[in-house]
Amino acid sequence: MQTIRLRVNDKVYKNLMWFLGRFTNEEIQVVKETDQFISVQEYLSSELEKIENGTAEFESIDQLDEELEHTLRKY
Repeated sequence: MQTIRLRVNDKVYKNLMWFLGRFTNEEIQVVKETDQFISVQEYLSSELEKIENGTAEFESIDQLDEELEHTLRKY
């Protein structure tokens, strides 16, 4: 599936959304770019950049298991 971004004039927005609503979710999914969406997108881009440039810090399976056990005991 491909993703596109459009900047749409308020006058045609309603008509465009009506048109897009005629497709199934398997054909077209409308993704609203809320502040939360943009924030998560920026965070993920930052994390990917750290991985690509070699500055990311990873945890071992044992460390992850220990943290999960601690969380489970806590609740």
